Amino acid sequence: MLTFEEKLSIIETFPELQRKDVSLGRVNFHYLESVQEKKIVVQHLHPNGNGFVYAGHMRKKETDRKGFINIRDYTEEELKDLIQKSIAYLSEPPVEIEEEEENEFARLEGTWIGLEKQELSLVREDQLWNVYSGSNLEECFESPIEAERYLLDEGFRQSKKRKM
Repeated sequence: MLTFEEKLSIIETFPELQRKDVSLGRVNFHYLESVQEKKIVVQHLHPNGNGFVYAGHMRKKETDRKGFINIRDYTEEELKDLIQKSIAYLSEPPVEIEEEEENEFARLEGTWIGLEKQELSLVREDQLWNVYSGSNLEECFESPIEAERYLLDEGFRQSKKRKM
């Protein structure tokens, strides 16, 4: 495992990243030229060697629900490759959903049932996909894919009654 100092040294070789010191000795690195809403490439690099890199380009089941992947046990080559791919991903505009795909995602709207019979509602409002518990907003997503992944990861399944 690379040390904190080694990871820091590798990350600092990317001149397009801006260092931001945060609490508990942790460090974030931002990509200010990102054309997407996400700007953080490296999050919470900790003196113990743990940290996260944004991996929006990777399959969603390989990342946490915010799109980050843990880099604790990454080699130098793996870390450099992941950061390069993250920067490349953030340098490209988000993919617009075609009208045909939009109609496909309309099936996701409606009631979702949890393991303990709790109900959440997924609603498209303007450009966002919002998850509600009753009238309370629980989560907000920019894409239907992210919203669906969140609900499935949390153990929810679509109810038979789709539209509200």
